[in-house]
Amino acid sequence: MKLVVVESPVKSKTIQGFLGPKYRVLSSYGHVRDLPKSELGVDVENDFQPKYIIPLKARKVIQLLKNEVKRAELTIIATDEDREGEAIAWHLAQVLDLENPKSEARNPKPYERIVFHEITKPAIENALESPRKIDMNLVDAQQARRVLDRIVGYKLSPFLWKKVARGLSAGRVQSVAVKLIVEREREIEKFKTQEYWSIEALLRSRKTEFSAFLSKKDGLVLDKLAIKTKDESEKIVQNLKNAEYKVENIEKKEVNKNPLGPLTTSTLQQEAFKKFRYSGKQTMRIAQNLYERGLITYHRTDSLNLSDLALSTAQKFIIENYGEAYHQFRKFKTKSKGAQEAHEAIRPAYPDKNPEQIKTQAKLDNNQYKLYDLIWRRFIACQMKAALFDSTTIDVSAKNYVFRANGQTLKFDGFLKVYPMKIIEATLPLLKRAETLTLIKLTPLQHFTQPPGRFSEATLIKALEIEGIGRPSTYAPIISTIQERNYVEKDDEKRFKPTEIGLVVNDILVAHFPEIVDIKFTANMEENLDNIAQGQRKWKNIVKEFYGHFSHNLEKKYQEVSKKEFTEKPTGKKCPKCQAPLLVRLGKFGKFYACSKFPKCRYTESLPENTLNIKCPKCKEGQIVEKRTRKNKIFYGCNKFPDCDFALWDKPLPGRQAGTGQTCPECGSLLVEKNKKISCSNKTCASFSKK
Repeated sequence: MKLVVVESPVKSKTIQGFLGPKYRVLSSYGHVRDLPKSELGVDVENDFQPKYIIPLKARKVIQLLKNEVKRAELTIIATDEDREGEAIAWHLAQVLDLENPKSEARNPKPYERIVFHEITKPAIENALESPRKIDMNLVDAQQARRVLDRIVGYKLSPFLWKKVARGLSAGRVQSVAVKLIVEREREIEKFKTQEYWSIEALLRSRKTEFSAFLSKKDGLVLDKLAIKTKDESEKIVQNLKNAEYKVENIEKKEVNKNPLGPLTTSTLQQEAFKKFRYSGKQTMRIAQNLYERGLITYHRTDSLNLSDLALSTAQKFIIENYGEAYHQFRKFKTKSKGAQEAHEAIRPAYPDKNPEQIKTQAKLDNNQYKLYDLIWRRFIACQMKAALFDSTTIDVSAKNYVFRANGQTLKFDGFLKVYPMKIIEATLPLLKRAETLTLIKLTPLQHFTQPPGRFSEATLIKALEIEGIGRPSTYAPIISTIQERNYVEKDDEKRFKPTEIGLVVNDILVAHFPEIVDIKFTANMEENLDNIAQGQRKWKNIVKEFYGHFSHNLEKKYQEVSKKEFTEKPTGKKCPKCQAPLLVRLGKFGKFYACSKFPKCRYTESLPENTLNIKCPKCKEGQIVEKRTRKNKIFYGCNKFPDCDFALWDKPLPGRQAGTGQTCPECGSLLVEKNKKISCSNKTCASFSKK
């Protein structure tokens, strides 16, 4: 019997179904060794040697695997093909004594390492025919990333505890993501809105009406901001009184719209957010399940390569289902920095089966089906002909001005038959050059320039990819981490904005640890990790170069940086308990009033902006304020805590009179907003609920 070890039980079940009784496929349930959480776990004095331990939750699994290794004639490690998968394979080989020269075991067991891009029977059989040993270059690249992240996190976080607030943490790549969000927010704050005007002419040719917009004056193209004020626009309207409107030029041409390439990790997360509002974390969790069940190829990739077999299967499917006129063989090349071109793009494992068939056969839930459908359609579409449009541009002259009208109609749908996109069609009337038109109305339209938008998950991932920050496997964890740390939060439109603590932490890092948040430095470090993976550099040399400057600077900043500089501001008020000066302090979850005599006096109070101006219904003295739990979850409670413990998870609604809240007509309890409905805060009062 041969033993095959993979990471997850879903993956093991899928592969076991392909291999039959001669193989036993078991799961390691992820990582079997890691750095300890209670300490740095890296010996910086001894060539940065990592101190790996077996986590408590993995010990039972390791013992089971050790017993199976003893019985097996060969152990085959079939973890994922990326750096993390290679590192898991290496850790498994170490703990299971698989041909490990340093092992205490007298007769280490033989092993093979196999990799595959999709979990299908042919892919597994091909992998078994071409095994290899563990690639230590990939392992070292992953070790370097882990050690660098651990050094930054465990060395810089205590500095933030001492200089800002306890419970904060810093990350090598996450801090750069926060910086991007902070810089965008400050760009928005500094933005100065500009007024500008456009002029629309509603014209008629015989019985057909169409719109044209002013585009030229005296033969020169007018840019967007050319007409700056209402007076300027009205002057142009006045100048055009009694003008004759004539067709000056008609240009007709065919325009192609080509399909987008197949999906990568980055574009999958971007499209899933745009179409379904899935978070990066949610998208990757669903994709992981689809991959492990053998339905899609490996979902952590930045390559746009496609296998010849997949291309021929797509060709056959398109011709059989849509006709030969719809097929066009295409290959794509990624522009992403450091992309692993040896890998393949994300595509369906069985392109010849449509999503409805897969949904039934694999019993996909709604979320799994939607993501699979997106992957399938994107892949099939990328092998189809371009959509063809008839485009028409009409220039209409009036005195020394020119108005332009643009129209387009779909002539051939091409890839749009499979991958629908929002296309604006506008039909223009059939006109002749020099034809005179009738002006129905001339309308000046006011506009204002808009600031750049905040990052959504999709646009933040795109920015990280463009800058070369992180790699496919890290995008979702980066976004998840910066939210969990309360450095950023989402606004009502699900876009990122920095929190107060996020702004302060970013400013400290920018001022005192610029290399940690420098985009070029971080992107260069990713290139160094790629060089390690390719065997061009040694991982310990990379870590040593970074640590020398970092540790020296950290030691210096402990002496130079004052906590008061970032976290305390005088108020001119007195503490009501001890009469000492009252300060505005910054904590992990925002600003609050605190006594300057802390810890002797522990008086704290919410800031006015966090107060809802609703009197506490329990003690009748305090005010309801917005608070946060240690896990950053918002709740609403009395500001007289601990003397009064009144609290609600849902936001109470203010009453018509100042200082009051709306109350339930049935029981008199506060009304709250819950899931966009107004409900009674009293759980025992279930009779009152309205939209």
